[in-house]
Amino acid sequence: MKKGIVSCVAIFLVLFLGELLVTEAQTCNVNELITPCIGTFLFSSPPTSACCRKLSVQQPCLCEYIKNPDYAQYLSPCLISRVLTTCTIPIPKCIEKCPPPPMI
Repeated sequence: MKKGIVSCVAIFLVLFLGELLVTEAQTCNVNELITPCIGTFLFSSPPTSACCRKLSVQQPCLCEYIKNPDYAQYLSPCLISRVLTTCTIPIPKCIEKCPPPPMI
């Protein structure tokens, strides 16, 4: 009986966690970056922790964003590369690593 309960709990956890992962699967929505990252992308200000968290979640979508001409003027590969580096988020292969900005 105890083995049956453990098996049922294990099956429930697998199903529940699988459902949770599917629910949390990222849908690409550039609008979700606007609020936490607007200062970073428009004014090149340092990213906030909220911006870094959102970029981390949206990291799989960044290649799609930079290829979209509607976003290209705001989301340049170099800017994204620098912001991801600042946030210690891995840079996707589609985004070139750019040199740091010149020191003035």
